Amino acid sequence: MTVAAAGIAVKRHAEGEILPLRSFVAGDVMLAPWTGGTGTRHASAVLTIDLEAISRNYRLLAERVGPGVTCAGVVKADAYGLGADRVAPALYRAGCRTFFVAHLDEGLDLQTHLARDVTIYVLNGLPSGSERDCAEAGIIPVLNSREQLEAWSDQARQRGRILPAVVQVDSGMSRLGMSPREVADLDDKDASVLDIQVVMSHLACADTPEHPANAHQLTAFQMLAKRFPAARKSLANSSGIFLGRTYHHDLVRPGAALYGLNPNPAQCNPMLPVVRLTAQVIQTREIEADAHVGYGWTFRATQPTRLATLAIGYADGLHRAFCNGGAVYFRGRRLAVAGRVSMDSLTIDLGDLPPGMLARGSQVEIIGGHQSLDALAATAGTIGYEMLTSLGQRYERIYSDEIDVRWTARSGGSVR
Repeated sequence: MTVAAAGIAVKRHAEGEILPLRSFVAGDVMLAPWTGGTGTRHASAVLTIDLEAISRNYRLLAERVGPGVTCAGVVKADAYGLGADRVAPALYRAGCRTFFVAHLDEGLDLQTHLARDVTIYVLNGLPSGSERDCAEAGIIPVLNSREQLEAWSDQARQRGRILPAVVQVDSGMSRLGMSPREVADLDDKDASVLDIQVVMSHLACADTPEHPANAHQLTAFQMLAKRFPAARKSLANSSGIFLGRTYHHDLVRPGAALYGLNPNPAQCNPMLPVVRLTAQVIQTREIEADAHVGYGWTFRATQPTRLATLAIGYADGLHRAFCNGGAVYFRGRRLAVAGRVSMDSLTIDLGDLPPGMLARGSQVEIIGGHQSLDALAATAGTIGYEMLTSLGQRYERIYSDEIDVRWTARSGGSVR
C-alpha cells in the first residue's frame, strides 16, 4: 500500500492491521525495498526521522507559549544530527520563521534551504574576521562579549549603516554572555550603531523545575535586560518553556524538545518521538557454558546461550557504556546486550526467544516504541542530547515525507 507522507501507514505482519508509521515495532512488520533515502543503500542499520512529528512538536510548543511569543527553532549541530537541510524546511512549513544555529557556517548553509523571509541567529557569535561575510549574508550574530560587540560595531561603521544584533547576558551559567560588569560598562557609542533586536540569556537547570537556579537566573536576567529597554527578551529553551509564562518573555528557543527529547525528565514526555533506529542481525551462534563474549571477556555464559551480532557499534553513536545493562527489542521482547559494544557491532543474548524467530537479516529495535532515545541515553550514562547528536552517517536515513513507504508481509517478520 502507498500512502501520503503525512499519513504513512504500515501493515502488521501477522494480522494485516493498518498502523500509523509512528506505531512501528521492529520484528512485527517488514519494509519493502524503498526508492529513496540518503546514505548508502546497502546499510545494515536504518534511522527513520519523522518530520511530521517534528512539525507537530513545534506547533505544540508554539501553542503553549501563545501567539504573543515568537517560537524559534534551534537547528544547530545539523539539527541535532538529524539533517538541517530536511528539518529546517519542515519547521518552516509548520510556521517557524526564526532559526538559531551555533556557528556562522551553519547559518550560511541553512540559508540555501530556506526562503528569504526567515531570520537566522548565530548563538556563538562570530569568530574574528568573519564579520564581513555575516553582514553580507544578512545573518544576525549573538554578541556574547564586549570584544564581539566592538568588532560588529566596527563592521557597521565600515558599512555606514546600522547592523542588527542580539546581545547575550550571563544570568548565572558562566558560559556565554556579557557579565553584569560588562553590561554596566557597555560603550553607548558602540551600541549606537547597532540595532539590538533581542537580549537573551540561557537557563542552566530548566530541566529541573524546582532548582533554585531557575528563579535566580530569571531575576538576574530581568535586571540585566533593563540595559536594553527597546530589545525583545529571550530566556527560555525547551525546558524553560515548561517553567511557565514568566520565563517565556518575547521569544523562546526550543531545540531538543522539537526532536522528541523530554524537556522535563521527572514527568511524562509531552513530545512526540521523532527517531527510530533498527539494526540488522549479521550472525547468530550458540555458545557453551563458560564461554566468553567480546573485548575484555566481560560477559561469561553461565549456561548454553544463543547470541546474535548486530551491525551497529560505537562508531554509529551507540556508546560503549551501553554494555552496562543495555538491551534491544525484537517483537516486543527485551534482549540484553552481551559483552562490550564494539566499533561496528553489538552482541545480544537471545534468552528464551524461540529458535528460528530471529535470524540473519532480521532488524532489531534500538530506539523505538519499546525504548525511547532518553531511555537509551540513560542506560549509557549520558543524556539524549549527546546520544542524538552522536548518531553517525552510516545509517540508511529515511525521512517520513520523502518517499512512499510500502509494507509487505514476509515469512519471518523481518524488516528490510
